[in-house]
Amino acid sequence: MPLQNRVTPEGEIISTAARGMMMGNRGGALHDAHRRLGRRRWINRQWICCRLDFKGRRRQLMAPGRYTELFFLDEATALAAGHRPCFECRRQDALRFATLWATIHGSEGRATAGEMDVALQAERVTAAGTKVTHTAAWVDLPTAAFVRREGTAMLILDEHLVAWSSGGYAARTKKPRHGKAEVLTPQSIVAVIAAGYRPALHPSAGIVQ
Repeated sequence: MPLQNRVTPEGEIISTAARGMMMGNRGGALHDAHRRLGRRRWINRQWICCRLDFKGRRRQLMAPGRYTELFFLDEATALAAGHRPCFECRRQDALRFATLWATIHGSEGRATAGEMDVALQAERVTAAGTKVTHTAAWVDLPTAAFVRREGTAMLILDEHLVAWSSGGYAARTKKPRHGKAEVLTPQSIVAVIAAGYRPALHPSAGIVQ
């Protein structure tokens, strides 16, 4: 039975045998001694997205007392769930992200991890633990943002929408030109993407028809 450690664009943590491109965590141990998740879905506001490999480090998944390793199909999925780039294993990406964050918020230099985490917590999850969404015009949404359409998480890819699944992207449809979308990716992250940040996408995004 696969471990319950895979994150969806909705921010949910599911069990699947499918592999992901990226790892991350939510600040601590969400699992028990039997490697099962409890009711908590985060420990603190530090939700990060990491590389799968870094300096040859090897971890025992869901080791007792250690943070719960979470996995994502790709970076766009992690960002939709509300995770930001890790400043240790993905330093250049994190610095780029933090610089763009500061710019869109009218500040100089780079945003700190702490200030981004405080803002993102309010944009990704309610006090009751449910996903925060927002609305935006279709024409204003950049490639790599996620929307919820007819109950399905869909990635914006140029002028198309591609349906997310744990194993990759599936059916492609045309993105509407008018009206508004229900957006899963937090507002600040959408703005960072629109300002020039380029999240890594799963290879299947480029081949679905």
